Amino acid sequence: MQAAAQMDNDWEAPVAPGPVHATISVPGSKSMTNRALVVAALSDGPTTITGPLRARDTDLMAAAIAALGATVQRARSDDGSADDRGSWTVTPGWTSEAARVDVGNAGTVLRFVPPVAALSKADVRFSGDPRAAERPVGQLLSGLRQLGVEIEDGGRGAVPFTIRGHGGVRGGLVTLDASSSSQFVSALMLAAPRYDTGVAIRHFGGRIPSAPHIAMTVAMLVAAGGRVESGDESWRVWPGPLGAGTITVEPDLSNAAPFLAAALVTGGEITIAGWPEPSLQAARPILEVLTEMGATGTATPAGLRVRGAGRIRGIRADLRDISELTPVLCALAAMADSPSQFTGVGHLRLHESDRLAALAAEIGALGGQVTELADGLHVQPRPLRPGAEPFDSYDDHRLVMAAAVLGLAVPGMRVRNAQTVGKTFPDFAGLWRQMLEHPS
Repeated sequence: MQAAAQMDNDWEAPVAPGPVHATISVPGSKSMTNRALVVAALSDGPTTITGPLRARDTDLMAAAIAALGATVQRARSDDGSADDRGSWTVTPGWTSEAARVDVGNAGTVLRFVPPVAALSKADVRFSGDPRAAERPVGQLLSGLRQLGVEIEDGGRGAVPFTIRGHGGVRGGLVTLDASSSSQFVSALMLAAPRYDTGVAIRHFGGRIPSAPHIAMTVAMLVAAGGRVESGDESWRVWPGPLGAGTITVEPDLSNAAPFLAAALVTGGEITIAGWPEPSLQAARPILEVLTEMGATGTATPAGLRVRGAGRIRGIRADLRDISELTPVLCALAAMADSPSQFTGVGHLRLHESDRLAALAAEIGALGGQVTELADGLHVQPRPLRPGAEPFDSYDDHRLVMAAAVLGLAVPGMRVRNAQTVGKTFPDFAGLWRQMLEHPS
């Protein structure tokens, strides 16, 4: 894609020429798109997905359900090329041949697809990027084994592994520890309607991170006709048909965060077009934490308008429910007028990168001070200047977004391997440049 191609070498994050003033349309939610693809693949008939995200993570999910036998047809532009923002139509189907699934470094593909693959009639081999082998999946595989699924993983509890499909799963009770990823719960729930007796899930362990994503899974299943009961860290999904028909994907609010942060850094104003209200995403917690740091948010006919006052306040916040925002919020905190402390995000050490260590190292190289805690980060603002080496993205899209926010106020800052942002936001550089071309 063009924007990614422009970021092949070290990307110099552009400095803000003044207060920003722009309206931005961010692409569809990755979380909703990949859930929609799984629900559609398990439905009784074709499903149309409107507003989907087209990015590496969603391409990997589309390829995964296609490997299992579903058909994914993307809308075409007038010239016959794929329309990246057009609707997709998914027609369910199952292959009887052995299949391979590349999870890349996508947590949703790594975790959502194995419970679906267990329904196939053949072996399904899972592999991925080197980092994928370090990301937690053992608890999910253990849960599938409790349901009678045969898995070969050499005792690693990580990719590569093979699901031995026998054409069905009996279902039943699963107990697992989802404190390292809420996706373990969502993964079992999504496939559960197609299991003989459904699935009852019980969590034991520490607090589950990103709990709003489980609520998103429940809402999308119910909208497709599924029957779900939620209890105290327990869930029951009953067997039955799914028939979504049409699934509409909201704009990705996590990907909107760096643009909203730009309003705070520059004392400007950003409107996110189509900001959903109500939302299946964590819209309220996102706005609350930005407000605490100094933003003013207003719902307008054009979308959510966020204004910065030219001052960033340091805060203490538990980010467990919106942990994806941690890199961007840490960038803001590094430029705040007082220290910040973020907790509830220890699990980020096992995401696309070890985000806590990466933020401490890279902001430290700019002259900032970020200290790792057992469950989070402490940020002491200090004057920032470009480092001798580029800001390393660690092949992590969220770190590219954090670097872009920092670059607004740190002239000459370069970012290594910034094209990795295409994992969830291929046109990030283009929209970032568009925002900066409209200073107030």
